[in-house]
Amino acid sequence: MKNKIKYTAIVVIAFAAITAILLHNRSQIKAEENVERINAYPVNVDTVTFKRLTDRLNLVGTIEAKNDVPIVSEAQGKVTNVYAQVGDYKTAGSTLFQLEDDLELAAFKTAQVNYQKAQKDFERYEALYKEKSVTDSQFENAKLAQQSAEAQYISAKKAYEDTKITTPISGIVTSRKVDLGDYVQNHSVVAEVVDIANLKAILNVAEMDVFNLKVGDKVQITTDVYPGVTFEGRIKTISDKGDAAHTYPVEVDLANSREHPLKAGMFAHVIFNPQSRTKSLVIPRYALLGSIKDAQVYVIDNGVAKLRNLVVGNSSNNNIEVLSGLHEGDVVVVNGQNNLKENYKVKIIK
Repeated sequence: MKNKIKYTAIVVIAFAAITAILLHNRSQIKAEENVERINAYPVNVDTVTFKRLTDRLNLVGTIEAKNDVPIVSEAQGKVTNVYAQVGDYKTAGSTLFQLEDDLELAAFKTAQVNYQKAQKDFERYEALYKEKSVTDSQFENAKLAQQSAEAQYISAKKAYEDTKITTPISGIVTSRKVDLGDYVQNHSVVAEVVDIANLKAILNVAEMDVFNLKVGDKVQITTDVYPGVTFEGRIKTISDKGDAAHTYPVEVDLANSREHPLKAGMFAHVIFNPQSRTKSLVIPRYALLGSIKDAQVYVIDNGVAKLRNLVVGNSSNNNIEVLSGLHEGDVVVVNGQNNLKENYKVKIIK
């Protein structure tokens, strides 16, 4: 009887052990399946190829003020009057700040009197010299005294005028760095004035396109701020030196609009019409991660997602030109990239 009970107990324990092992193996298999399922992210892809884009070359640039001038003080002293507030429009030559000028004014008046006296003395000696009533030495001394007094007068006049800090251009005061009573050091920046009546758009053009452009060409400019509104500009300069990405800086001039005013720092879409277009490496625009300025895509390499940094050029419809970062035949993710990270496994959905 005891042997039978012992045998039954052994069988029950063995069965329980086998059952536990099977359940453990089953849960491990399910976990591995789940991991496999999570790591294999479904994506849609496209192959990088050479294509000919449309003749309209559309590039993104930045609008800048044609004149953005820091106002630098040419004198030092305490600010006694302030004539400019941020946002004020000032014409060229307007006084923005007045510095204390008592000593400069006194020196200017003294120099002015001395110069007037030296000028009259010189004129008198000059008349006498023509009549041979004074010696050569006396005439030369009078001439030198007049020239010295004139130099001192010019220097004193400038020092006095420099106590009035003025703007050399017409524009809007965008910053003011001093207040009433502040002490201003010589050659310090006290304000900034920006002329946005005339603007410029700065952008980089790929080497395959830049030779189709020329200075003076008309361009069309649009912005996201004013949908449907087109501005007209002209190419001002085309750089002869490219950067590491083989793009060349181009500057476009445009007049600001009263009806649709533009501001410095805005993005602009500049539309050129080059005479001919060559084939370029092209990918769908919606494959991009991030902005055009900091473009990235995921490339599939042996079933694994690899993040690539790109330099992109012009765009046409839903396609965008790739200047560097990809090669013909690369497979890029065009849908599902927002779920990916570096080295994630992917499953390509046809």
